[in-house]
Amino acid sequence: MKSPIDLSTATYGRTRSQQYDIVLLPWGATEPHNLHLPYLTDCILSHGIALDAANAVYINKGVRCMVLPPVNMGAQNPGQRQLPFCIHARYETQKAILTDIVASLYEQGFRKMLIVNGHGGNVFKPMIRDLLLDYPDFIIASSEWYKMARPTDYFEQPGEHADEIETSVMMHYHPELVHLDEAGEGNAKTFSLKAMKEGKVWVPRDWSMVTTDTGIGNPMKSTAEKGKRFAEAVVQAYVDFLCEFTKIKQTSELYL
Repeated sequence: MKSPIDLSTATYGRTRSQQYDIVLLPWGATEPHNLHLPYLTDCILSHGIALDAANAVYINKGVRCMVLPPVNMGAQNPGQRQLPFCIHARYETQKAILTDIVASLYEQGFRKMLIVNGHGGNVFKPMIRDLLLDYPDFIIASSEWYKMARPTDYFEQPGEHADEIETSVMMHYHPELVHLDEAGEGNAKTFSLKAMKEGKVWVPRDWSMVTTDTGIGNPMKSTAEKGKRFAEAVVQAYVDFLCEFTKIKQTSELYL
């Protein structure tokens, strides 16, 4: 790989001679993931997916991306943030982090960034709207990596948290970090009110009332092969998007 794409290991001696088309920002959280996955699962997976996408789009299409180190400050539900070492980052904290990243990149001449989010509790839309007031020519896109391909095409029992999806993809990237023999079953209660159950009305779930092991979804049928197939599909979807995204030179070109 002639072009450095991972800022976690890149040197200024290499990056200063390169022109980068898009910046990728992995974003996760610091939270328990059932009993068998690392606290930083969301960071590890979003970073791994972003790196694979950046590598593939450069080798196959010549699009040069830089993957920033993952941000580990995620928003947590009540019942989750009371657990040992679960870190809740307020909206204001996350917005300040994103603002400082954008301000730095803007000063350096970058105008295009994609957030690769790995934590369901993170919501970047209102932050991006605010940032556009100060940086109207900086195009900031946001994505959730686990939505870039359809989980039901790859998994038998996809859930929401530390489930067959996350466990399988972690087994693909870092099998040494998965202790499936220690996992809970990920059983979870649903809302009792019809409109909330259907997603028409929202309240934050109290994790202590929903799950006993912090998991939502059974991880027991997870395999590295399932994780590999899903990760490859997700990466390909990102490659397709990045190829189109790099051609956009100004915001007006986003619309037909």
